[in-house]
Amino acid sequence: MRMRGAGPDKRGGCWDSGGKSRGSRRFPPPCAEVRGAAAMSRTDPELLLQELGGWDWELCRRELPSVLPRLLCMYQESEDWTEHVRVLRIMTEMFLPHISLADVEQTFFSKVLPKTLQLYDNLMYELSIEAKGLTSQNTELCSTVRNLLQTVVQLLETLTSCVRYVCTLQECVPLESIRTLPSSVLYVIKNTFTHCKDSESVYCGHLHLIADLLQAMFKETYSLQKQLMELFDQISVGSASAEDNITDMVSVIHTVLEICSVISNMDHALHANTWKFIIKQSLKHHSLLECHLKHSDILSGLCKDTLLSFQSCLQLAEEMKISDIQEGTDLRLFQKTVKLCRFFANSLVHYTKEFLSFFSDLCSQLHQLFLQIYSKFPPSLYAPVISEIHRDEISRVFLVALDPLINQLLPFSPFMEQVLSDNLGLPPEQQLPQCLLLITIMDKLSSQPEEVQTLWNTGKRLSFFSALFLSFQQCSAELSLPVCLPEVIGTGQPAVPITLYHYVCIHLCSYIASTLPSHFPQLEYALLDAVLGSSMITSLLAIDSWCFLARYGTAELCTHHCVVIAQLIKSWPNECYQVSALGVLLRRMLFLMAPDHQVEFAHKFLPEEVENLAVWQHVSLKALNPDLGKRVAHQLCVAGLAQCRRWLNNRRAVGELQPVNIAISVLLAACSFAGDTLEPELQASILGVLGQFWTFLQAKQVSDVPCLQQTLCLLLRLLEFFIQALDAQLITQVFALQSSLFQLDPPDHVRLAMLDFLSSVGKVFIPQEAQRQVIPQLLFLFASLLADQTWLIHQHALEAFRHFAEETIHEDVVPQCLNSEEIKNKVVNFMAKVRQAEETTEARIERLKQERITCSAHFMKMARELESTGEPLAKRACHPPSEEQYKSAIGTIEGAVEAVKLLLQKGSPPAWLAVKLEALHTAMASLRDSIR
Repeated sequence: MRMRGAGPDKRGGCWDSGGKSRGSRRFPPPCAEVRGAAAMSRTDPELLLQELGGWDWELCRRELPSVLPRLLCMYQESEDWTEHVRVLRIMTEMFLPHISLADVEQTFFSKVLPKTLQLYDNLMYELSIEAKGLTSQNTELCSTVRNLLQTVVQLLETLTSCVRYVCTLQECVPLESIRTLPSSVLYVIKNTFTHCKDSESVYCGHLHLIADLLQAMFKETYSLQKQLMELFDQISVGSASAEDNITDMVSVIHTVLEICSVISNMDHALHANTWKFIIKQSLKHHSLLECHLKHSDILSGLCKDTLLSFQSCLQLAEEMKISDIQEGTDLRLFQKTVKLCRFFANSLVHYTKEFLSFFSDLCSQLHQLFLQIYSKFPPSLYAPVISEIHRDEISRVFLVALDPLINQLLPFSPFMEQVLSDNLGLPPEQQLPQCLLLITIMDKLSSQPEEVQTLWNTGKRLSFFSALFLSFQQCSAELSLPVCLPEVIGTGQPAVPITLYHYVCIHLCSYIASTLPSHFPQLEYALLDAVLGSSMITSLLAIDSWCFLARYGTAELCTHHCVVIAQLIKSWPNECYQVSALGVLLRRMLFLMAPDHQVEFAHKFLPEEVENLAVWQHVSLKALNPDLGKRVAHQLCVAGLAQCRRWLNNRRAVGELQPVNIAISVLLAACSFAGDTLEPELQASILGVLGQFWTFLQAKQVSDVPCLQQTLCLLLRLLEFFIQALDAQLITQVFALQSSLFQLDPPDHVRLAMLDFLSSVGKVFIPQEAQRQVIPQLLFLFASLLADQTWLIHQHALEAFRHFAEETIHEDVVPQCLNSEEIKNKVVNFMAKVRQAEETTEARIERLKQERITCSAHFMKMARELESTGEPLAKRACHPPSEEQYKSAIGTIEGAVEAVKLLLQKGSPPAWLAVKLEALHTAMASLRDSIR
């Protein structure tokens, strides 16, 4: 078969009959003894090739100047593939070994290889054309394709011989002496591997007809590449023409990088060796090439192949988990793939170490590498399910090898800025990985030099502490599940699984213990910011960490922080969730203060002074020594009662209730500490003030005013301490108000306060004169709360009802609270501790994933609405009233009438009562008329 369109390559010179080449030097005339033979064959190429078959080594060496020009001319003019390869092999095997290294480029490679590439391109083009019609019935076409493949294999073998010969010349080979060889060989390698990779589509599903030759072609290309890599171990690029050498060497590395992308899924060993060549040559010529290499392409390739091999590991491990395979071919393949992952990890470490200064714009790739690895590996909710053995092997072999990369990146400012960026916009599956990466960095920072720690803790954007809290806040699904991580609790002990919250808290506290004093401002700022944040779980983490700091640090530091926190609470303009969080922190911190510092604290914030009550409402007096606690409790009772009386006597506006709520809160704190040991006079005073508040409260007003709702909740809690001392009148008033308020659809925190009070009512004997009004309202409240659709309210209702049922002497009331079979069954199952049907782990994980997406979208929507309107969202609409609510309201009215009757029996009424009763009579008449 003749080559289509083949002809002399313009890149090579064609020799004339006189041995003179166009564009090359003249060789000396041939020796006398062969001059005749050469002359005879000058016009007959086939005769010349036959004669050369009988020449020995020495004769080839002597006649090289005269014969090689003729062979080169024949090679350039040949249009037959078989003859072409035959001439190339003769030149390579018989004459190339006699050309010195100094002359081989000019004399041989620059003349032969361009034409060789043209031959190769024509062969591959012909293959692509003929392969389309390949079938088992067309034996002639099949034979043609096989001949083409065989010719390619021979061509590859010849190129391998060329490279092997150069390797034998000397230990150090200057690159300029073989300039044409590497680029030509790499061109052939890359395209041949590509052909093998695409063979399924090229040969249209008929691979079985030529599989043996394709395998031989792949094998020979493999050998050619291996031989070329061995040659580069001997090559030097330092010479007078350094610029050309650098260009050539950079081209070689970039071409091999392209080969990597071709062979990534073909052969593990070949893939690894190809990358090893890139890394080795880049490091070997580091000083010459560092400014010329495409570091972005190399790093991207390394990261991509690392992830691909890692995903292959996980896929194999998942398949073995499903199939319950413990040994065999799959296991061996898994172990080989894990080792390939380790190779890529080591390559990344070595390459980054040498060229880190060029990675300023590439840190996002490294950051993403860690995030994607962590996102696909347990305990990520988005990781495949694999066995613990395989997880441990991946961790031990691969992740351990990747770990030093973080050490190298820690001093690198661009990497720090990338990791601590406050606008990463990570998808849900990468939020836990970001948190775990920060913890890994945190564990390493304590052993780093001071300047590295300063870099991470005083960055341009978020401090490290702030970034950790922000990242932790995003892990709602993992905290809810919760996911677990291995942690060594004690020295020499095996790792045990602990929750994500516990894991983060341990590592954060460990880092706090090693934090430099100069970084305390950033630490304190981050702790305070997290405590005041909107995420309750993040606030709790900050509180736990702050308490550790108080215990680990000096007593003076603890006292200083307590004073600062107390001053913040005292100066806060109004009650809000931030004050509550600060209050929890202060409450816990006071337990950690030294006794003498507690005395100083009490002197600094005197309990008898009204402006300090805002601080003491959050304090547990049990934190104080007994004597100090009793003294403070007494002072708080006196101050709190005085504040309440002032408000009640002056009848101030509802908007001025905050001081009263604070006063009731400190009364709660005192009663919680002293209990029955509180002086009888103070107990009677508190009970008297409670009674006055219940005559003031009105359901409609409480429903409309949030501050009054807080007052009601505090009063209900305070009533629990005096539950057995309540008289019929007060009991009637309390239940009448709760029943009326419930019909106005109170918020959840009011319902919870009602439930807490109802759970304590079992200790009370309801007086006979109050039962007619109280019992229906008690039944209504329990029935309504047990039927609440909010799971939190429903659960608390079950617990409150259980307490009531276990303690009450009014046993006949208990079954009356259960007004439906559904409610009755739920209560019976709860009492019997019957577990409800639980969702599977897989279903729970999917639900939490969806909740995370929904909540994130909701919070973003709320933020946008608040930014655009500057106003809170409208209150939810109330449901239409039911018949039960009407019955309860009438019962409340009847109860109130009976309470007034009881009061009239005990003494003369106030002057305003008649006017008020007349107004109520008019209102009742108006209601009657509206019904009609």
